[in-house]
Amino acid sequence: MTLILAAIALLGVCIGDINAFSTPPRCRSQRQPIIITSTSHFGGGGFGASKSKVVPSKKKTKKPKKSKSAGFLDELEVSTSSSSSRSASQISSSSPKLDRFGLPVPTEEDIFPPLAPDITRIPSNKDHDFNREEVADAIKNHLGINLNVFDEDGLSMHREQNGKSSESTRWSLNLLHKDPPVFQIDNFFTEEECESYKSMVEPNDNEPPKAFQITSPTFSSLSISRRTSTTWFCKYDGVTTLLSKGQQLLSVGLSQMEEPQIVRYRTGEEFSWHYDEIPSTQLSNGGQRLATLLVYLNDMEEGSGGGTVFRDLSPPTVSSRNGKRKRSKGPANSNTNQLTVRPKMGTALLFFPSYKDGTPDVRTLHKGEVALDTKMIAQLWIHEREYRAAVPEGNRQTDAMDGVKQEAARLGFL
Repeated sequence: MTLILAAIALLGVCIGDINAFSTPPRCRSQRQPIIITSTSHFGGGGFGASKSKVVPSKKKTKKPKKSKSAGFLDELEVSTSSSSSRSASQISSSSPKLDRFGLPVPTEEDIFPPLAPDITRIPSNKDHDFNREEVADAIKNHLGINLNVFDEDGLSMHREQNGKSSESTRWSLNLLHKDPPVFQIDNFFTEEECESYKSMVEPNDNEPPKAFQITSPTFSSLSISRRTSTTWFCKYDGVTTLLSKGQQLLSVGLSQMEEPQIVRYRTGEEFSWHYDEIPSTQLSNGGQRLATLLVYLNDMEEGSGGGTVFRDLSPPTVSSRNGKRKRSKGPANSNTNQLTVRPKMGTALLFFPSYKDGTPDVRTLHKGEVALDTKMIAQLWIHEREYRAAVPEGNRQTDAMDGVKQEAARLGFL
């Protein structure tokens, strides 16, 4: 009888020890709300980065004496230990990943939540040819396009000689998405111009550099977006063809133009989901970006990545025989669910990160797909007001004024 009472007492101690390792209700881990503060509050490692090490405890514990045979209490101890281990594993796998501040690490959906279904998005219709009234309606709330340089078929009034060929080319304006407006301009650069701009990033001891390499320029080194490309900031007077054509297309002054850039993506490089808008803390210089104009300097074959993808926009539609609309399978669209523009040498892509009053347009979230081959682009952003250039030192729009006028005359715009 005495032995039975002792066993019951010892069993109570074991169960008490088990309860001692259970987390009290008020101390259990609860999911905290996502809190994203200014990146200036974060350390150099960015979201979720930590260099702290977990140092294992060196506290010695007494080893239990081994018995010749496993009894009732030994089996209970093994069972309890296994149960506790499974419980801890399950809790660990179901708990959110935390950063070094104990906050859940933001996910892509936290940073770029899906758009509400009632937000207007109207794809273009490929059933009809170029329609000037439709284009005018599409750009009425944005910076817009100078339609005076296009005829009724969407072809530019001017002609350019394409390389050594005797044939001339004209711009061709295509509406890829109506609201928000997204345009593709074919033949914006000639083959010679594309080759000339690509060569600017190559070392040349015979002439002063026109482009200066900057390592992954972003507004913050702690940006949640991944950008693994290489960027060169260009001197205004070194890229007068881009500036002149951009000015004629958009009817804007040189003073509104941000430093022109040339960007190279090598195999495996990308620019993940992002907006082109300016952070509110930097609006004092030129205000918001109103337009993004980029020119593909080389072709990317189907299946080689590198496309520009708009997450929330659909490709153009075409009407089927029964009158219902379906998505177009044109060469510009490699993704059947999202508007995707394939890089083609000399083709320009134009869209508007914000409305003409400077309000950012949340529908323009986009990315540069992972490139499976080298991809190069020239790009230009247009601001609301006069923009003060900073890179490279001494770079000024006024230095390009004469060259831009000469290019406009050569192209037949003046």
